[in-house]
Amino acid sequence: MTHQDLTPTNSAGVPHDQAFLEFVVKELVDHPEEVRVERKVDEMGVLLTLDVHPDDMGKVIGRSGNTARAIRSLLRTIGVKYHARVNLKINEPDRAAGRPDHAAREIKDEVGASKGRLATNEVSPDESLEEAMADFKAQ
Repeated sequence: MTHQDLTPTNSAGVPHDQAFLEFVVKELVDHPEEVRVERKVDEMGVLLTLDVHPDDMGKVIGRSGNTARAIRSLLRTIGVKYHARVNLKINEPDRAAGRPDHAAREIKDEVGASKGRLATNEVSPDESLEEAMADFKAQ
């Protein structure tokens, strides 16, 4: 049995929750033409699935996930108004469309090396930030 969808639609026939998500995300990103929102309704409620350009993922997620958390909170508020549970799933972009695998591995290796250096106490407490950054850049 599927959940009865009571969410009203706009003049284009798009449900308000979906139209809201599209509007907000398109205002945040650099590639609004690549924003896609799919909407499914089932016994668990409404699931909005968001796809964006790989370069825009950081803008949608935000620092520490704060932007995504805020968008989810607003969608839940809209859902309460229409007696629906609204969830947001943000799809990770296809790797082929984003950074090449080797570039992602290089970044991961750099971060891992930095963490390893900190974990093995190769950085003294007296070392200045400038010295640490110079060492990091030299690697």
